Amino acid sequence: MSRPHNMSLSVPAVIAFGDSILDTGNNNYIETSIKANFKPYGRDFIGQKATGRFSNGRLPSDLFVEIFGIKGALPPYLDPNLKIQDLLTGVCFASAGSGYDPITVEQASVLSVEDQLKMFKEYIGKLKATVGESRTAFILANSIVIISMGNNDIINTYFLTPYRKDEFDVEQYTSMLVNLSSKFIEELYQLGIRRIGVFGLPPVGCVPLQRTINGGKERECVEAVNQAAMIYNSKLSTSTMDLNNKLPPDARIVYLETYKETDDMIQHHDLYGFDVSDSACCGIANVEVGPLCSSLALKICEDASKYVFWDSYHPTERAYVILVSEILKNYSHKFL
Repeated sequence: MSRPHNMSLSVPAVIAFGDSILDTGNNNYIETSIKANFKPYGRDFIGQKATGRFSNGRLPSDLFVEIFGIKGALPPYLDPNLKIQDLLTGVCFASAGSGYDPITVEQASVLSVEDQLKMFKEYIGKLKATVGESRTAFILANSIVIISMGNNDIINTYFLTPYRKDEFDVEQYTSMLVNLSSKFIEELYQLGIRRIGVFGLPPVGCVPLQRTINGGKERECVEAVNQAAMIYNSKLSTSTMDLNNKLPPDARIVYLETYKETDDMIQHHDLYGFDVSDSACCGIANVEVGPLCSSLALKICEDASKYVFWDSYHPTERAYVILVSEILKNYSHKFL
């Protein structure tokens, strides 16, 4: 992937927090069932290796480091084989299945925002011990941090479990999530981070799993779920503007719109060169994710690049490439 023409950013490292959209393999090293370190995951990744990434190939976290010319993939922080050079050029703290809501994290037994922050503080300590205070401060201030959170809170905790629906309506629940997001971003700023890109939610009511469970006979997109995602996005976008006003002027908090692009890819898939946008490449019932999308799955498509979705939740590498190219074309100047 090439850098957008308008990109004059110098970025020493990319650092990722969040969920399976960005998790490059941290869940391999924790006690959870939310894993993707087996075939056919990673089928089109470097070395055809299942690394714990929930896709057939690279994720947005990998594509960011590649586009900025830093390295070919973003390693997970918990990988015991990390070298000092890996730390200096950025790592991933994200954990598939995670969210802002403690119930989301508890159900999935994954790394919470607090866990990810704790690991990040440990990482800062390692940088300081290796390259000293001032070089560490430079790396933190000039890196780009990307965050993808909220997907599992909305899709799973709110719409597929009873825990929150009785307590909150969608307005209240999305406000709670966005408040937690703002708190997280402020904590990152206090730790020395200045450039933060916050992913909005895609149309999560259109993932194959939602269509199968709640989309009726025709397997339509689930409007209520998409509506919740749009409400969340609207509040998230406003919160990033509020944070830019509240934090000192060197803060660059950038809302990264993903809903419109992904929706366009799904609704007009043929214009993007996809054949299928309502079913997954891996699996026949469109509920397959994690252990259900394995080499035992009844159907695994031959060419994932013809599909928008790899499994019942997650896009293919090709869909991610289109999305990330668009994001950086539209928003990279805002990090300057």
